[in-house]
Amino acid sequence: MNENHVRNVIEAGLLAAGRSLTLDELAQLFGETERPLPSAVRAALDALDADYSARAIELRETASGVRIQVRRDFATEVSRLWPERPQKYSRALLETLALIAYRQPITRGEIEGVRGVAVNPNIVRTLLERNWVRVVGHRELPGHPELLGTTREFLDYFGLRSLDELPPLAELRSLEEVEPQLPLPVSLATHEGEAMAASAGLAPEPASDAAPAEAAGPAANDPAADEPAADEPQAPPAPDAAG
Repeated sequence: MNENHVRNVIEAGLLAAGRSLTLDELAQLFGETERPLPSAVRAALDALDADYSARAIELRETASGVRIQVRRDFATEVSRLWPERPQKYSRALLETLALIAYRQPITRGEIEGVRGVAVNPNIVRTLLERNWVRVVGHRELPGHPELLGTTREFLDYFGLRSLDELPPLAELRSLEEVEPQLPLPVSLATHEGEAMAASAGLAPEPASDAAPAEAAGPAANDPAADEPAADEPQAPPAPDAAG
């Protein structure tokens, strides 16, 4: 089969899918009598990767396969396609997610021990609902606390093939450096508006645990935004002046 045809079919499939595809899924794009070998699929991907080297898009391998996405260098310009203000994730949520990613499996109590404050239940619920985190077991302690770990969806969202690709903590100067990428094609319906804006490479907004973040439309009530003061130690009440 013509190598150029194989490359074009694979490119079209990746653009149409709008998600990561495995080598087997890419091979299924072809009829049974013309289906290329895995080595030919890989060669076509390598050729596409070389073709994109000087362009605004790139191939990215994730835990679920390969996808086409916009390069981070063009995230600011591409994000103007969505005038809505993107969701801003609280520093409390980002710190919790980072602790789970780097120290998994980990319990809520262990997260609280590192952060020094109680974990707002809305944060863990949000991470579970977005399927970035899952319960992977229970610690053999009184109460059998849940052990939390990251998911394949977490790796895909942040453009990682495995946890080994997480930047070393010594090299990670700030949480804002851990940014997802923007896959193509773009679908607001698929990525819920604010998540797509975040996927365009916009850095999460650093904020205190108590400060609420602004978001567009219904996303303003999303618990993924900055959490209320429940995640922060409360100051003791002032003494009664009458006393």
